Amino acid sequence: MLSRSTNDDSETSCKPEQILQGAFQVFLQYGYAETSMDRVAAQAGVSKHTIYNHFQGKEGLFVALIERLVMRHFQVEFGCALPEAEMPERVLRRLAEILLARMDDAEYIAFVRLMIAESDRFPELAQLYVRQVIQCGTAVLSAYFKACPVLTVPDPEITCHVFFGSLISFILSQEVLHGKHIMPLEKERLIHYLVNLVLVHHHRNDT
Repeated sequence: MLSRSTNDDSETSCKPEQILQGAFQVFLQYGYAETSMDRVAAQAGVSKHTIYNHFQGKEGLFVALIERLVMRHFQVEFGCALPEAEMPERVLRRLAEILLARMDDAEYIAFVRLMIAESDRFPELAQLYVRQVIQCGTAVLSAYFKACPVLTVPDPEITCHVFFGSLISFILSQEVLHGKHIMPLEKERLIHYLVNLVLVHHHRNDT
């Protein structure tokens, strides 16, 4: 369980992460609708004013949590673009491994379950995830397919949907929906297949 800090509000260096840790616990406990800035402030050990200064409100907190739990790992590894100079096999494999590593992150899995549970009452939450994660990732990968000199992908957008969709479906079916004991599948087997599915265009280009 994440512990809350008792530092004074004047100490601001760790405040954003401190607030996000508190918000995460409150979202999980109460759901999106019942999460209030009062509850987040109490859990994080800060004032409401401090929360609004950093995140502007509940939706801002939710977006920041998506970035913290998902995008940070992608951005640390790749930045804003995939490296065109590297061999496609290495780039695609590393991308898939980073995404599937989220399966071992209990916080991320709990967050996805929360988002799914709240998506009927608050469809904008699921749409935030789609925009921040799937749409962003698809745009980066599509740009890579178009720019990579050794790949000739006939439909980059559809190829991105197949690539990302397969990885996300794997995370959902294996971890989020507790399916790994019913229909187990090895990560490496999926990664190998998806990378080869894209690389077939590389081989055709070479012949």
